[in-house]
Amino acid sequence: MKIRLKMFLVVLPLVIVTLVFAQTASYFNAVNGVTRLARQLLGFKLNELEKYADNQWSLLVENNYAGRQDMVDAAQKAVELYARGIILSGSERIFAVDGAGNVVMATSPLELTEKEKGPLLRLLQSEYSGLQNAAIGGDKRVFQAFYFSPFQWYLLISERSDVFYRDANRIALQTIVTLAVAIIVTSVLLIMVTGHLTNPLRRIVSAMNAIINSADLSSRVEVEYQDETGNLAHTFNQMIGELDSAYGQIKRYAFDAVLAGKKEERIRQIFQKYVPKDVIERFFASPEKMLIGDNRNLSILFSDIRSFTTISEGMAPDDLVNSLNRYFSGQVDIIYSRRGVVDKYIGDAIMAFWGAPEQHDDDALQSVLTGLDMIEALSVFNENQRRLGKPEFHIGVGINYGEVTVGNIGSERKMDYTVIGDSVNLASRMEGLTKAYHSELLISEYVYARLRQAKQQDTELHFRLLDTVAVKGKTTGVKIYTVKRSLTPAEAAAWPIHNKGMELYYGRSFREAAEKFKEAYRLLDKDPVAESLYRRCAEYAAAPPPANWNGVEIMKTK
Repeated sequence: MKIRLKMFLVVLPLVIVTLVFAQTASYFNAVNGVTRLARQLLGFKLNELEKYADNQWSLLVENNYAGRQDMVDAAQKAVELYARGIILSGSERIFAVDGAGNVVMATSPLELTEKEKGPLLRLLQSEYSGLQNAAIGGDKRVFQAFYFSPFQWYLLISERSDVFYRDANRIALQTIVTLAVAIIVTSVLLIMVTGHLTNPLRRIVSAMNAIINSADLSSRVEVEYQDETGNLAHTFNQMIGELDSAYGQIKRYAFDAVLAGKKEERIRQIFQKYVPKDVIERFFASPEKMLIGDNRNLSILFSDIRSFTTISEGMAPDDLVNSLNRYFSGQVDIIYSRRGVVDKYIGDAIMAFWGAPEQHDDDALQSVLTGLDMIEALSVFNENQRRLGKPEFHIGVGINYGEVTVGNIGSERKMDYTVIGDSVNLASRMEGLTKAYHSELLISEYVYARLRQAKQQDTELHFRLLDTVAVKGKTTGVKIYTVKRSLTPAEAAAWPIHNKGMELYYGRSFREAAEKFKEAYRLLDKDPVAESLYRRCAEYAAAPPPANWNGVEIMKTK
């Protein structure tokens, strides 16, 4: 048997199998996609019909017409008219049957034979909500159904099977034709290629001498793959190939050495987008320390967009991505401008920290000022959102200060420069409490103490003690504060009164504290925090807490 025929018999089946697998996969993907869309459309119309029927019945009930048969008939007629309105093809039918299988409503004339009623009723009574097949009115149909108890109807939306699967059948035909053409073209090309590869050698000895004389190791002799001549050419080509490979490796080693510096610089530039520059410098200086962590006190900030799910549901994906990119760009610039490190994005949330890899005395202050800057920058962002006709973003920011483990955490294949520990968890909880305490920014008592201890008040800040809470998973309490750069006249009057009320509250002087919170509530125009504390003091005044009470409120949410 000729080598050309052997190659043809070996290669052609491999090509055919590959084409068959590729076309089969494409066919199933296309059919699944088309069928899924058709099923979703059928299900969507079924849901809309069910909603409309529910609305009609609700109108009858709300107006006390549910007992009047004429009004029930009118509602049923309205459902029929609505069903006619959502039909998209002449072959589609929407109808209803009663418990005996009789057609009581249909968008076009329809009769069920006794032979069809039994199987159809068994399918309907099974209460399966997915796609089903049955003989209906002499046709094989695909349908979805639901039972509407007020009318005691089974409502069905159906389509002829041949229409429902028409696109899938067309894809199947196209796949077969494409496969047949591909096999024919492949066979022709394979015949041409094998003919070219099996041509006799052209003066093999002259070609070998030319390689020796020119020292061109990239040249090869033509191989006929017949008898000893083919073996000789093949062996010679192998020898030249090994020599060429060795020579090529020497050149590559030299080339790699020249480019090593440039590659290192490119790596530094790329990873500075993900890891702080100082961390990268430490990695290159001491690669063996890349997985070693460090315990130190840091300031951790979490910010989150409130009601982001609702916002995302009302925006097109491209508009949502554009808005998020503009939001993140402004917020991250603020963090970096105050020496912060962006740890990660958690959906629409941002986690950042101060104090690593380089630590400064004013890390806590910088984190608080960052939170205030982020809130102020959001007003500019929202002004642009309003101008573009897009929804505004509102955020909550929580900050904590404490000991964490910081470093490259992970494995040699994948790691993150991040922080972990209870202090990180508490910072996240602080952000979650912003909703409950109606504040855009909350800080823990540890941040407050750090600011007071270091006397870092070059920038005047105003604090309001809101509560002492034990967040979810904890039993010990932590004081939480809100902070601002400047106060309105009402806040300037109310915040000292409120803070005095907190002193009285923790001193168990509940009646006096209640008066302070009442006054703060009035000055701040019905402030919800002051109102909550006033009610709490009123309850404690009437029924004092136990002697070991320490003012801690246990939070049941994050």
